[in-house]
Amino acid sequence: MSQRVTEVTAFLAEILTPRAPLTVIVDGGDHGAATRFAARLAAAFPPSARAWNVDAVLGLTGPSGGVLDSALNVLEPAADRVIVYLRSGPRGPAGVGERRAQVVIDNNDPQWPVIRELHPRLADPERWHLAESQAFFGPRAAGWDKKFGDDLPAYAEAVESAEPEPGDVVLDIGCGTGRALPALAAAVGPTGRVLGLDCTRNMLAEARAQGRDRSADLIQADARRLPLPDATAAVVFAAGLVHHLPDPAAGLAELARVTRPGGRLVLFHPSGRAALAARHGRTLTADEPLNSANLASLLDGAGWSLSRYEDDDDRFLALAVRL
Repeated sequence: MSQRVTEVTAFLAEILTPRAPLTVIVDGGDHGAATRFAARLAAAFPPSARAWNVDAVLGLTGPSGGVLDSALNVLEPAADRVIVYLRSGPRGPAGVGERRAQVVIDNNDPQWPVIRELHPRLADPERWHLAESQAFFGPRAAGWDKKFGDDLPAYAEAVESAEPEPGDVVLDIGCGTGRALPALAAAVGPTGRVLGLDCTRNMLAEARAQGRDRSADLIQADARRLPLPDATAAVVFAAGLVHHLPDPAAGLAELARVTRPGGRLVLFHPSGRAALAARHGRTLTADEPLNSANLASLLDGAGWSLSRYEDDDDRFLALAVRL
């Protein structure tokens, strides 16, 4: 029995029990996996909830995409409905089940499910986001550089765009395995200082294994709550960070807090937004935070001024100056 399955189902049962009576529907492309997860979720409810006959769950969508009438885990009378969607196997375009879901779980490894989306009416992100992010990235750390090692030149180019100067204090927020750290350290020289911060212990361990701790001090920290004084940095580098934050506006404000006036922010990804979306089987929407108009507004509200925006097939790069 997977401890990770137990953790996820126990958390969902905890936040859903007070909402009863309700209907919980577990949906997904793999209906066998949905049924197994539903049974584990049903068993996680406390005895008082099981007295309402928590039982089983079937999905909303059949193999052909048609809507089914069946539901599992029905607590009668159903005054509310919650849809839990399991992403299983290679990710394709979001179907009706995922689009309608209040809970989305990465279930590519059924022994290691991870909550990827949770509607704020069910639970504040403070209760789940950090732990689930660590659970998602932790097992991927050891193979991260093997999978994405070809991106190193792109990271060096992005660092150059930020124009760090000798003696600067530079932060790499969400540094992962530290692919930007050597380039940042070379730019600021022996009189400067580089800090690499990431919430996932395994990512930082992999950075050390690659010898990148020789380029920077490595700190385990939540990007939304950095353990640093105000106005610490001349440059903040953040690769692939913003779209992982549950509240991008608050996250950008925290990056602004630790940056001195006139300091620079680099938001980077080694592929453009459209290419990244296609890789994950989805299309871009107008409400995404890294859309140019949305990002400019978010940055302005957080104390930044957007100075450069590029969104090509081979990279995303946005530069901003701290006001």
